[in-house]
Amino acid sequence: MPLEPFFSGPGLDRADPLRARPGELEGLRGRDTARALIWSDGAPALDDSRLCWQAPSGEEPLFLGFDDDGAPCFSALIAPQAVDSRAHLALLGELDPQQAPLFAAALSLANWHRRHGFCASCGETTEPNRGGWSRRCGDCGAEHYPRVDPVVIMLAEHDGRLLLGRQPHYPPGRYSALAGFVEPGETIEVAVARELKEEAGIEVAQVRYLASQPWPFPSSLMIGAHAMALDEVLQIDTEELDDARWFTRAEVKAALAGDEGAAFLPPPRFAIARTLLDHWLSA
Repeated sequence: MPLEPFFSGPGLDRADPLRARPGELEGLRGRDTARALIWSDGAPALDDSRLCWQAPSGEEPLFLGFDDDGAPCFSALIAPQAVDSRAHLALLGELDPQQAPLFAAALSLANWHRRHGFCASCGETTEPNRGGWSRRCGDCGAEHYPRVDPVVIMLAEHDGRLLLGRQPHYPPGRYSALAGFVEPGETIEVAVARELKEEAGIEVAQVRYLASQPWPFPSSLMIGAHAMALDEVLQIDTEELDDARWFTRAEVKAALAGDEGAAFLPPPRFAIARTLLDHWLSA
């Protein structure tokens, strides 16, 4: 079964070479087919699960790329600071998966621009550059590019059962894959083993990569993995988790099927943890 996380896919033709040609970008903005992303309450607006567009106004510094029909697409850089991330997550429940990569790119970039208005080298203000895909300092000339934070998210298996945990902010009954940021100097495999040891107290081997997914809250790359636990005894870090436990294949299957009385509430369809669970059941 191929893994197809919710945010998979290219979104648009990003046309990177054009980002360094401001004159050509202005010409694209003037085309009759050009369109600009509409924002609402700090996030890309949706109408019947699809992103909403309007004619460009000339105030959209972000060049998103070309759609399947060759239409140039732009966006303003709306600051989403007033919107709780839970509101954004609710939007994902309505979003067409084919629109998800573009939603993620626009929201991640808006968050990045909001947080990087000043130069990390000299402290002076910066301005959008390269079609909105970087910021340039007008004082020292330093150019800053959007960052993506790598996060490992993994299923640990022992004797045919999966380890899942729950964080304090989860809705009642929800369990999901354990996750954590990759630290400087780590490989994906080392990060998976470290996080499982820190949060659940288990040693693992045979770590393997499965799939990845952008996560625009604010701008992460979720790296899905699977590992085999060497022991089933858990020592839970209660600073990070409310609980963690082993679930059988039958329990995971019932949870994903939405059976009444299932052992846990699974992650939503747009989370890569759900993709990993679906993949594990199909293996």
